[in-house]
Amino acid sequence: MIGRLRAAARKAAGAGLAAIAVGVGAGAAIADTPIDPDTERASIVRRFQQRFPGRPLDDYVLGAFMLNPAGRAHYDDIMAFAPFLPDIERGRVLWETPLKDGRTYADCLPDGGRNLAGRLPRYDEAEARVVTFEMLLNRCRREAGEAEYRHDDRATMGLLTAWARTLSDGMRMDVRVDTPGARAKWDAGRALFHRRIGQMNFACVQCHVDNAGRTMRMEIISPVVGQATHFPLWRSGETLYTPHMRFTRCMEQVRAQPFPAGSEAFNNLEYYHATLSNGLPLQANVYRR
Repeated sequence: MIGRLRAAARKAAGAGLAAIAVGVGAGAAIADTPIDPDTERASIVRRFQQRFPGRPLDDYVLGAFMLNPAGRAHYDDIMAFAPFLPDIERGRVLWETPLKDGRTYADCLPDGGRNLAGRLPRYDEAEARVVTFEMLLNRCRREAGEAEYRHDDRATMGLLTAWARTLSDGMRMDVRVDTPGARAKWDAGRALFHRRIGQMNFACVQCHVDNAGRTMRMEIISPVVGQATHFPLWRSGETLYTPHMRFTRCMEQVRAQPFPAGSEAFNNLEYYHATLSNGLPLQANVYRR
């Protein structure tokens, strides 16, 4: 058994994914164990607090930069003069441009879209499905007679959310799972988070829970807690990623066929993923390597 594990590790290292590929970990072993959302989040937070003692919980919004002082200094420098500010301004223009019915997105959304992103995704009882921030924006477009934006189109949905999510900066995430229907979708998202997929036979939990804080491809793996607070994010200060774009990239890296952006599978995964950051402050548009 040990020999097979070592052989698997050598094979993964050749692909740039070293011993993490064979690290089962406690998280990957409990995929089928029923657990409620609050207990799940508390359990994962407790594991991280034991692994990274003395770190204030709010620091988790920094991702891997929380664990890298030099990287944190570089992050602060980038954010002081963020190269993607012109793109966010283009998102503001999209936000403020009237739709075909004369309304703007602010007219369409509750409270003008302010302090909304931190309460999404949510389960819609009437539709019997998880509704994401992007889906609400597309609902506004559909009701106005406009074509919907693709969830993975950086030039439309990406830029629109880059601005729209800033209207929730500073609010604490508060994603609820409070009905049986909601719980079923959350369970489905959790199952996907723990499921091994792709040629590399990886699960999300292996990287971002079991091996969070370790180094892969010369980068520290970020803890899952805090990840949902800062979308969209800008890789290398240039390339915008919405949550589903990031899920797609992760699946590609483990050589799996990604689910479509906006699919039910990704919506449920985002729902589960978001609850793990409940209580943390939002800040849209952050630099990541």
